[in-house]
Amino acid sequence: MRLAPLALIAPLALLVAAACGSSTASAPDAGATPDASATPDASAPPDATTPPDGGAMSQGELIFRRDCASCHGFGQGGARRGPDLFGVTARRPRMWLEHWLDDPAAVAAQNPYAQQLVAQWGGVVMPDPGLDALEIAAVIDFLAARAAIGPLPMTPPATLSEADAAAMRAVYFDRCAGCHGTLRAGATGPSLAPARAVELGTDALAATIRHGRPWGMPAWGDEGILDELQVTQLAAFLQAPVPPAPAWSLDDARASWQVLVPVDDRPTAPAHDRDWENFFGVILRDAGEVAIYDGATRDELARIDTGFASHILRASSTGRYFTAVGRDGWLTLIDLWASPPRAVAQARGCYDARSVEGSKHPGYEDRYAIEGCYWPSQYVVFDGLTLEPLAVHDVRGPAVGTTEPVLDEVRVAAIVAVPGEPAWALALKESGHVAIVDYTAPDLGVAARIDAVRFLHDGGLDHTGRYFLAAANAQHAIAVIDLQARALVTTIATGQLPHPGRGANWQDPVHGWVNATTHLGEPTLAIYGADPAARPDVAWQVVREVPTAASGSLFLKTLPASPWVLFDMALSTEPTTARQLCAFAKATAEVHCFDVSTTGPALQPEFDRTGSEVWVSVWHEQGEIVILDAVTLAEKARITGLDNPTGKFNVWNTAHDVY
Repeated sequence: MRLAPLALIAPLALLVAAACGSSTASAPDAGATPDASATPDASAPPDATTPPDGGAMSQGELIFRRDCASCHGFGQGGARRGPDLFGVTARRPRMWLEHWLDDPAAVAAQNPYAQQLVAQWGGVVMPDPGLDALEIAAVIDFLAARAAIGPLPMTPPATLSEADAAAMRAVYFDRCAGCHGTLRAGATGPSLAPARAVELGTDALAATIRHGRPWGMPAWGDEGILDELQVTQLAAFLQAPVPPAPAWSLDDARASWQVLVPVDDRPTAPAHDRDWENFFGVILRDAGEVAIYDGATRDELARIDTGFASHILRASSTGRYFTAVGRDGWLTLIDLWASPPRAVAQARGCYDARSVEGSKHPGYEDRYAIEGCYWPSQYVVFDGLTLEPLAVHDVRGPAVGTTEPVLDEVRVAAIVAVPGEPAWALALKESGHVAIVDYTAPDLGVAARIDAVRFLHDGGLDHTGRYFLAAANAQHAIAVIDLQARALVTTIATGQLPHPGRGANWQDPVHGWVNATTHLGEPTLAIYGADPAARPDVAWQVVREVPTAASGSLFLKTLPASPWVLFDMALSTEPTTARQLCAFAKATAEVHCFDVSTTGPALQPEFDRTGSEVWVSVWHEQGEIVILDAVTLAEKARITGLDNPTGKFNVWNTAHDVY
């Protein structure tokens, strides 16, 4: 259904459901003077009066609890992502509410006052709820009838058995901990500490888990990842105390260590005639496997069991080895010289991990590997050829600018090998520091901590390798860290929840060398100057702010010779845009997006070694790799029948930090 436009309806008729933006505090209903008699006392307990239909939940109430409660309360108090809707039918004409619920984007596009309120609530218009005329009428009827009774009581959490709680703990670890933290304190995602979860209540939690949110929260229910029972049980689990999280020691890591092929039994030269530096490693996330492909012939050479939910691959400095890191903390070392490629060692450094890197300084090639842990709060250094665990170091401490208290959880996010030094730089998410680990030190410990900003997430190097450019989620900025001077240079305000992956470096025709980020929380490509030596006038300033088709971008990529900067929108709440890839033209600063997938999200463009092709994942249980011409962007081939392919890593690009 689409109703006629209401561009000229009085501004006070707006329902501020642009609410699902990034603001975490409840804001007043702008432009209206609330009637105190119609506004409930937020400190009072919810009214438990039965609904006016005699106790059965009306269709409108069902829709509100199921679909709307993630952003809107109804007199319960507590901060929400959108305005409390208690009494909204007394403040807004019914016709306006009908039009807003029918097509929020159209109303927001036509009315300046609507645009003002959208901006007030974080700049993101409420997604279209997809209701028909009868459902819209039912929701409005419910809002009016319930206001005459009082605040809407929250649905109590489901009762969980021990088995249910254990299952939900596993679901939380798998789906939620990466953004919200093992201890639920939040970082990239908001805090889900029990007090906050109870304040939000079952309806809000379940609706968010079910439908997601526009700034990167996946729609676990709508996407079929969780069924309705799991949605309800996870909402209950979040309102219960946080279960204790165990330690993982050096002895534990050593007990896990397995050498599958001793170093002396490995080939001393490639045992095949393929261009192994143009191999791709493709993560098959849900299958717990990594597939190795020949980038020239597109032949699949091997599928290697890497355990639960592999996250990334890093090539060793020589390129001979891939190291896979899984969400369960297991590392798998893969020998690409073997025919076929095979796993040669495994070890587990933690319960939850996202990052791994090798030693790249001359004289230390392939000697060490480092794993950054999400839990416990530590990093682990391994022998680079055997994965023998050598050292474990705790990274907890106070946050930047404070001395107390020591944080309970500090996760290691991005890791980069420091060019020109035998060292790694580690982004410490919660504390906001960049730790420098000197791998020539006897204890392989932290040599320095650079005060940066919270919460550090992913990032990479500028074109010179001197500067580490890391996304700072809480600041909605990129932190610029000078690795030579061991100091924070500045922060660059970009947009809501920057998520650059490793980032992208290229020469802009006007501004010289630049770097860029896309965003989880807004549809923007932010390009900033990145050459303080040659272009100090624009260094570390946003020089181009390019609108994109949707928020929810995870990765962008380019090569020096490519005419394009390519990026995905894989976490867009709109399936149409999630299945597209976007191309920014370096020469003209124009963006065009095009369809790649007809099933799952399109994810993470990756160039081959020659720069002639781009490989893109279709993230689906019947997934694909779509291979495009790197210049024309025309489709050249598809590799089909893959189980949830996600990240792809070209040996040459990864070993040489080409991005």
